[in-house]
Amino acid sequence: MSTPTAALSAAGVSIWLDDLSRTRIDSGNLQELIDTRNVVGVTTNPTIFANAITDADDTSYDAQVHELAVAGASAEEAVFAATTQDVAAALDVFRPVWEATNHVDGRVSIEVSPDLAHDTDGTVAQAKQLWAKVDRPNLLVKIPATKAGLPAITEAIGAGISVNVTLIFSLQRYAEVIDAYLTGLEKAKEAGIDLSGIHSVASFFVSRVDTETDKRLAAIGTDEATALKSKAGLANARLAYELFEKSFAESRAVALLDAGANLQRPLWASTGVKDPNLPDTLYVTELVAPGVVNTMPEKTLEATFDHAVVNGDTVTSTYEDAHQVFADLKAVGIDFDDVTQVLEDEGVEKFIDSWHGLLTKVAQGLDAAR
Repeated sequence: MSTPTAALSAAGVSIWLDDLSRTRIDSGNLQELIDTRNVVGVTTNPTIFANAITDADDTSYDAQVHELAVAGASAEEAVFAATTQDVAAALDVFRPVWEATNHVDGRVSIEVSPDLAHDTDGTVAQAKQLWAKVDRPNLLVKIPATKAGLPAITEAIGAGISVNVTLIFSLQRYAEVIDAYLTGLEKAKEAGIDLSGIHSVASFFVSRVDTETDKRLAAIGTDEATALKSKAGLANARLAYELFEKSFAESRAVALLDAGANLQRPLWASTGVKDPNLPDTLYVTELVAPGVVNTMPEKTLEATFDHAVVNGDTVTSTYEDAHQVFADLKAVGIDFDDVTQVLEDEGVEKFIDSWHGLLTKVAQGLDAAR
């Protein structure tokens, strides 16, 4: 009998897990999720690694931390060593998926340091460092869609590095991300790099949009505002897919695709439902469209496998309604440009906080091991 995750895959959605740890890899759980839950990729971020490395019940990092301590490694060097080792191991697990999907899936992402979110040159340098260190063709290097991140995306793509663009909240910034990708492909083509080997996803965040918008709607408090609750996240993502379809049908993109380039696939991130009054698979079943990625926390993945009802494409027939949602949000006084800027700033800040928390914990572990 077909499972909901199999139905989701059949509808054109690539299911990625938004979590990684050494224990998950070593125990065989990651392979089990590939075999039973149709998982074809993994995304990571500083918070995920902070949770894994600092888990008191997880001893899988102890030996490496001890070795690094004896070698005199700094906390940042230790984190770099541990995370790149985990990602390389996960990429090896996904290698058969990568081969079976013609190199589209079987992907694992690793993020540049959040401290570099506003440093273009530093981001490019670290993207190249991560790409060389992990040394797997199915890697994606995560670069945030900040203003400083945009030219870094272009430079990384232009150097033949596959990129997961993260922390996209607004349609305007998404348009800039697509432009950065296409510009990078043009640079790569000019440099004689095989475009078919360069892949990218654009990570569009969903649930956080509802959290911030709904807070503002509640403050307005009118019937009209209340009626718009929990509609912004889906509408925003659906209009992102509309922009994706339009952008990659234009002559500039088509010329690159004809030269062997790949589509930059939309990826739905932040798909765990925060509001207990909403269905726990809302940001999965309502964002089904051909050629998208949905990266899910394990709780959402299991809910999807258990009881999601997948009814095919739930995006491409909704554009008119989605535009109306934004017209209505504006009419009740929501400044959506401000919403998305706040979310970007908070997103960067949260990753920086997680990153520094991780460095502090690892530094303590190194001191204890010396």
